[in-house]
This record gives sequence, C-alpha cells and structure tokens, in this order.
Amino acid sequence: MSAAEHTVPAIEMKGITKIYSNGVVANKDVDFSVNYGEIHAVMGENGAGKSTLMKMLFGIEKVDKGQIFFEGKPVTINSPAEAIALKIGMVHQEFMLVPSLTVAENMVLREEPRKGIFIDRNKAVEETRKISEAFHLPVDPRARVADLPVGIKQRVEILKALYRGAKILILDEPTAVLTPQETEELFRQLLILKEHGHTVIFISHKIREIKQICDRITILKNGRSMGVYQVKDISEADISRLMVGHEVKMNLEKKEAHPGNTVLKVEHVHYGYGEGKLKLNDVTFSVRKGEIVGIAGVEGNGQRELLECLTGLRKAQRGRVTISGKDVSGMNIYEIREKAKTAYIPQDRLLFGVAAGASIEENLLANRMNYREFSHWGVLKEKNFVKTAKELIREFTIKCDSEKQLVSMLSGGNIQKVVVARELSMPRDLIIIDQPSRGIDVGATKFIHEKIFELRDAGAAILVNSADLAEILELSDSLIVMYEGEIAAFFPDMKDVTEEQLGEYMLGIKKQTQEEIREAYHE
Repeated sequence: MSAAEHTVPAIEMKGITKIYSNGVVANKDVDFSVNYGEIHAVMGENGAGKSTLMKMLFGIEKVDKGQIFFEGKPVTINSPAEAIALKIGMVHQEFMLVPSLTVAENMVLREEPRKGIFIDRNKAVEETRKISEAFHLPVDPRARVADLPVGIKQRVEILKALYRGAKILILDEPTAVLTPQETEELFRQLLILKEHGHTVIFISHKIREIKQICDRITILKNGRSMGVYQVKDISEADISRLMVGHEVKMNLEKKEAHPGNTVLKVEHVHYGYGEGKLKLNDVTFSVRKGEIVGIAGVEGNGQRELLECLTGLRKAQRGRVTISGKDVSGMNIYEIREKAKTAYIPQDRLLFGVAAGASIEENLLANRMNYREFSHWGVLKEKNFVKTAKELIREFTIKCDSEKQLVSMLSGGNIQKVVVARELSMPRDLIIIDQPSRGIDVGATKFIHEKIFELRDAGAAILVNSADLAEILELSDSLIVMYEGEIAAFFPDMKDVTEEQLGEYMLGIKKQTQEEIREAYHE
C-alpha cells in the first residue's frame, strides 16, 4: 500500500503518560500522530519529554497510561524488536553501536547472513555497500566503529535502521554534529525517503532546520503537548515561545577580546594510525589567556585526535604540548587536569563525560572529591557536598528531581549541563570544549555561550571545536580550519569570515600555505 493510499495515520499515540519510579513525570496525557510520507518535528526544551515519548514508541520505555495505534489498530510495543517488526527504526542521540565490531558486522547484527554454519562476512560487507550506495550515505563496511568519528557513526545508525526495513524513522538530534554540507546532504536523503513514502520523526532544537525540512511540528513543554502545527504557518518566534514560554534571542553580547600571555602551545604534533596515514600531521598553534580559539572541520579530519592528545586521552607520537609553561606531553589525564589546571568537555558525554551509574551530585563533584572542602581522611563531608551540588544544579539550570537522582535518568541536554557545570565551575587556566551545544536546546545553548564568554573575560584560555559553523563563528576570536589532519587555514580576525568561506577550506577546495599561516599568526 502506498503512502497516498493510507487513510489513517501511520502512528497515533493517545493520552500517553510516563511517570518514573522516583515520581518524575516525563509525559502527561500527550497526543501525537504522524502520517506516511511526512517529516514531522518534535521540539521542546531539555527534559520536555521528547526522547521519552519516542522511546515509548520504540519499545525502550513502557507506557504507563494511554494507547499506541499502528495504522489504526491498537498495539503494545514492549521492546525495540517489536517496534522493528512494525517497521519503526530509531537513531538515538547517544549511539547504540558495538564499538569493537566493523560497520558491516554492526549492520547485520542478529540478522547475520550465513554460509553453512558460519557467518558470511563477505555477504555482510556487500549488503552494507549496497544499501549505503542506494541511500547515498557512503561508509567503509570494513572500518571498526570505534575508529569512526561521530558523524559517520550516525550515518551507520541510519543505514542500520533502513537495512531492517524501517518505514518510520525516528531521528534524535540528527544534525547535532554535522557540518552545513553534511546537513544539506542528510536533508536531501530524508526528502528522498519522504518521496518514497517513508515517515521521518525529526527531534531537534534547531528551529531553522525545522522550518527548512519539516511538514508538521509537535511542541512539548514540561511533558505536555503544546499543540500540533503546520510548519509553514508558524513563525520561529512562536515556536520559541511555545517551547520555553518566551522568545529566546541568541543575540549575545560579546566584548572585545584582550588576549594575554600564551597558555596552550602545540608544537609539531603528529598522531597516526595504520597504513602510514596520519590523523595529525605537524599541527602547530597556540591559545592565549583571554582568548577563544575555534576549530572548524568536517568530522574525521583530526579534531577529535587533537583534543584527546591535549587532554591525555591519547599520546602524541611526536611533538610537544605545553600548558602554562608546563610540558604535559608525558602527563596522564589527572596530572593535566590538576597540575596544568585544564578543564575538558568531551563530545561523547556518556563515554567520557559522566559515570552513568552514579548520581548527579557525584558526577558534579567528581573532580574535587579529594579537596579538603569535601572530604577529610577519606570521609566525605556530606553537608558541603550536597550544598555545592544543589548550588550547581540551580546555577546551571539542570532539570532533575534531586541531586541524588542517577545521571542516566536525565535527558541528553541535561547530562551535557552536568558535564558543563562540573568543568566550568572551577578556576582553570585552559578550557577545552568539544561540541558545546550538541543536542541541547536554544535556551541551554545561550546559557553555555554566555558562560564561555564570562570565563574568557575572566582570563581563561579557551579552545572550542564545533561542527555547528554558526556556533563556531559566534564564539571564536580566532579560528583554525582542519583538513586531513593538518591546519588548512588560520583566521586571526573573525570579522569577515563566512560559513561559505570556511566550507571551502573544510572540504579541501582551498588551503593556505604554511607561510600564509605563519604570517597570520600572532607569534
């Protein structure tokens, strides 16, 4: 049956309520429906209930009250397997791939092609290549997922859902780490899926993207539906007001930077991987006190490896890194944090940013448990511990039931706020931030940007990597562009830099010479 022949919605959710055992109300009497052949946005602040609603549709969470209908018939979805049987697929904000397996092995997991009693790995590779070509989403079937950048992992997740026959595809913050070019390509493919009768449920905080690609929008606030609207009939200001109760304007006041002495100095750093390919090739730059240096680049061009070499997660094979005059090249993660006074907000908040099985307060204060203010002779000073945690929850507007709640119970955006609160609430000489606004709403983004400006003006040296070019242009005082593990361009002044101009260097169409980069540099 084609999309046009359907006379009832593909999915209807009526009166959906979800209350967790700790009393937190995630959704209250929510109605939601989507049709075949539409791209339907779900928007709301952090903790508004967007992801929880979709997790119930995908069988990850149990519906406490209400009914789900599939093509007009009531259904109970108790597991992702039952959702997949109904041709519902979901790409999560935090990916569900097995890092140690290859792309092809992840694609066919639990549906492995067989050659006798053995898995036919060549068939798995061929099937992966075939579906990636069909949907114009190229991936290397033999690459190990652990070695892939975030943007490519997301692509594998989308292909995995399509491989399992998904006709209804739930995408949770799909463009959070994509460049404008990658986002445009994704949108092109989603429109092709729509033309072929697929349904896309598009969870996003980016109002501009919603206006660009979506047909209808459901807005949630505090777990309740604020209504369903035709995207063409509702303004960006109205969407913002419905989400947060008032219009959020991102016109932040940014004072002129007054850089001081050099804090971070990176000299001729190399980091490589198999077959003689280099992920970092002779990278040299610096960041000064009271300055924000941005990094732009298509995912997979060495940004992740660079930041991990600076923070001790990887060891550079050649070169030297100094922070506040201290050579940190041989230091471990703890020494870099404490001796070199460095803070780090990673792009993968669940893997590197938090301990998911610990409480919010434990995560907020994990970097200072051995401080005299919070412990003495190994005994925790509970009163100070709780008091500080509550202050940080309030200051960074973390939406939670209490400081004792497990951090894994929070929405993705609020987990990001926990990481930001921990890292930005202590005096640090150098702050390294990877994807500061990934998966968080416009209000939280504004708050974090304001905090970054505040810390810069107080004298911190800040290095920021972001796949959102609008964000990197707004934050940066100067900017480096990375392409194939090298610095392809350096812009000491952001006044005349455009997204289109950056895109040319990011895609390798243009490249400054080493002499041009040295001339542009302030040292």
